[in-house]
Amino acid sequence: MEFKDIWLKTMAPSNLLKKQDMKNFRFKIRGNTYDVEVKDFEYNIAQIEVNGTLYEVEVEQKETTRSKTPKLVRSQVQTKRTDSKIKKNVSNRATPVNAPLPGNIYKILVSVGDEVKKGDKIIIMESMKMENNVLAEKDGTISSIRVKEGDAVLQNDLLAEIE
Repeated sequence: MEFKDIWLKTMAPSNLLKKQDMKNFRFKIRGNTYDVEVKDFEYNIAQIEVNGTLYEVEVEQKETTRSKTPKLVRSQVQTKRTDSKIKKNVSNRATPVNAPLPGNIYKILVSVGDEVKKGDKIIIMESMKMENNVLAEKDGTISSIRVKEGDAVLQNDLLAEIE
């Protein structure tokens, strides 16, 4: 067995007896002590001097992949179940008018107390760079308007109520 093979198998820290400085090491292999000086190290090839004899050895390293993304370590945030739900105050006798899709309220065409017929325009929404009309779903009176012009709404958000 050549020293090259022994060097590769004994790179573990348990075999390192004494580190004299950054380039000088003393190894004990099968009871024999070796003074090793690292002369040059490029990529995985090292030029070393062992007890006065110069060797060129290949160093094998286990490839370990470390994530460059740091892990966020913190305790779990405790929340109450009632805090996470949005409460909507919708009267039982009023018919809700919901947003058909996400977007912004461009213009409100009615006010509270106005009489509307089924199919009348109530609100104009802007969504995906298009204007969309929100229509009355039944005949009645506007009992409340829950949004104002410029508001951003999600699909099925309450916009108004018709009694």
